[in-house]
Amino acid sequence: MWSSQDVRDELARVAPERRCDRLAELSALAHTAGSLHLRGHGEIALHLDLGSSAVARRAFTLLRELGVDSEIRTYRQRAFGRATRYQLHVAGSDAARSILSEAGVISLAGAPLERPPKRVVGRECCRAAYIRGALLGAGSVSGPGSPQLEVRCASMKAAELLVRLAALDDIVLRARDRSRYAVAYAKGTDAIAETLALAGASRAALVVDEHVVVGAARAHANRLTNADQANLVRASRAAHAQLRAVRRLEETGRLETLSPPLREIADLRVRHPSLSLRELAAKCRPPATKASAHRRLARLQRLAEL
Repeated sequence: MWSSQDVRDELARVAPERRCDRLAELSALAHTAGSLHLRGHGEIALHLDLGSSAVARRAFTLLRELGVDSEIRTYRQRAFGRATRYQLHVAGSDAARSILSEAGVISLAGAPLERPPKRVVGRECCRAAYIRGALLGAGSVSGPGSPQLEVRCASMKAAELLVRLAALDDIVLRARDRSRYAVAYAKGTDAIAETLALAGASRAALVVDEHVVVGAARAHANRLTNADQANLVRASRAAHAQLRAVRRLEETGRLETLSPPLREIADLRVRHPSLSLRELAAKCRPPATKASAHRRLARLQRLAEL
């Protein structure tokens, strides 16, 4: 089993060492879980709304490593069990504005950007960091029944960016517009495991792969069991039909007129009604083949029908 919280907790423990990766991760967090607030004199503040304490701590550390001060606050939702949410408030200081611009959250003029420029997500390591930040900010994973990975985005352009970034690593994501927001999503365990591995959640990816292997083994065992059961049913029905044929031949007095091999196989079937054809053939004297036993019993059934 796996859950969204397990995935977020694992991703939150990934600490990017490169500055470009930190900027890409911050950019994704801001684009999926952030909101920009315009204040007087052109000042811009960023609020990150997060559903996990581990993600909130990760975002706080990330901002601090980039030289930006932030404040963590908590509140309770009015619905869905009144779960605790975490908000990071970033005041619009010159340092914060510079980092947000460098991360592609705002333009040099301070205008919000729907998605970061190519320089933020151009490298392979930055693509992985951006996808990790998106999963931390607004990702969810459901399973193992009907598995699906989903990242909620503010616009279709943002969702399509995630689709393109994943495609560069041969991972198939899809985008969908849901009226008030858009999503980038993956269905199927292969795509989910590959996305999680790219983002850095290798343990969660292994759990998904393990579920696939166990499920395939269970399905194979079920197929074998069903096949064995079907074979047993067919063999039982055939044995009953053979016994009826022997009794009919016996009742009409024709059994004694048959050849010794036919009388022998008839006697063996009466004395051993549950044995397979191979086992009956082995008891013949001299031992016969399975095909021979089958032909003899089939001959008895045809004679009984005359």
